[in-house]
Amino acid sequence: MKKRILIADDELDVLMLLETRLSASGYEVLKATDGIAALDRAREDQPALAVLDVMMPGMSGLEVCRALKADPKTARMPIIMLTARHEEVDRVLGFEFGADDYVLKPFSPRELALRIQALLRHQLQPVVAPSALVTLGPISVDRFAHRVTVQKRPVDLTRTEFKLLSTLIEVPGRVLSREELIEAVWPAQANIEIRTVDTHMRRLRDKLGRRGKQIQTVRGFGYRIDGA
Repeated sequence: MKKRILIADDELDVLMLLETRLSASGYEVLKATDGIAALDRAREDQPALAVLDVMMPGMSGLEVCRALKADPKTARMPIIMLTARHEEVDRVLGFEFGADDYVLKPFSPRELALRIQALLRHQLQPVVAPSALVTLGPISVDRFAHRVTVQKRPVDLTRTEFKLLSTLIEVPGRVLSREELIEAVWPAQANIEIRTVDTHMRRLRDKLGRRGKQIQTVRGFGYRIDGA
């Protein structure tokens, strides 16, 4: 069965260009021309991945991204943001809302197709570990079930947040540099910025609540997790 990709953009030429390219790559393409329609289609059709333009009528792509990541049914859906705005603050904001990747306009349809392929491939790859369940203090990570609990209370994480936590908890006490975390969590994306790690790590700590303090920042280097 073909994987369904949702493309949301109010520029019809962009929609047609991407539909042609992605259909040729073997995907079924779903389209939306405004944010509200994009959110409805994503919730109803459950595509494998969504590509959202930032500036859309009705509801911005950032708002759609935030709504999808807040919904347990779509929280793990990879999302790529499209934008003509090149300021770093805009990209950081997108990642704070849960976006998995960012593509700047004008863009190469071939590059976008490769990024889609990479995100879907890594989404399907199982985490190889000696044990499916790893517990550190009150935090438990079930790699096979993709489930995280804190003091037996379930915590809903995005795909990226789950991979960050899984990477840290595999080596408790060891400091991992931001570069090492980028390689582990975003291996196919060469343009990931250092601040992206900090943004996702801050969101992960917030979701872990009081136990987020187990993730410690090592100034000038990276992060580690301890069992305290």
